[in-house]
Amino acid sequence: MEMTMIHKLRQLNRVVALAVGFGLLACAAFVLTDIIMRRIGTSLGGTEEIAGYAMALATSWGMAYTLLELGHVRIDLMRSRGGSFTRAMFDLFSMIVTSAVVITIAIKAWPVLERSLTNGSRANTPLETPLAWVQMPWFAGWVWFAVVSTLTTLAALSLIVKRRHADTESIVGAFAEVETLQ
Repeated sequence: MEMTMIHKLRQLNRVVALAVGFGLLACAAFVLTDIIMRRIGTSLGGTEEIAGYAMALATSWGMAYTLLELGHVRIDLMRSRGGSFTRAMFDLFSMIVTSAVVITIAIKAWPVLERSLTNGSRANTPLETPLAWVQMPWFAGWVWFAVVSTLTTLAALSLIVKRRHADTESIVGAFAEVETLQ
């Protein structure tokens, strides 16, 4: 059950990662076009602003993908010295902390979006981009990361309760560098 849920979340996150990747490619093409146009004396304008928005969106949406692909950095000096139960407990602790932090970020991001929606806020730039257009998908990315991290934490907890400690490593583990070098 837990492994099926994590597998489905990974599949969904791969689709999200592809969409974000295509968005970043489009942004790079836009920047490249603007650079070429500047060489001939004109410009599209707003390149830096749009690139900044693209990075914010890629970050918020990319975090859940990175989590499920075990790509987040973790210092595992003490973890790596324990058995499967000790490693599972360290992994669970790290997921609880991660989930708490990400839920807090998502909660704190809402007032930013709400204020932009209420005030009709626009960027103080030549493009005068309505900030809610960027903040809505940015906020959704943080909410998605909070949902994925919470579900992953609950799956890890369920596996630990079932004494499937080794299985937790495949969904929330941190593989020691020493292990990868051998």
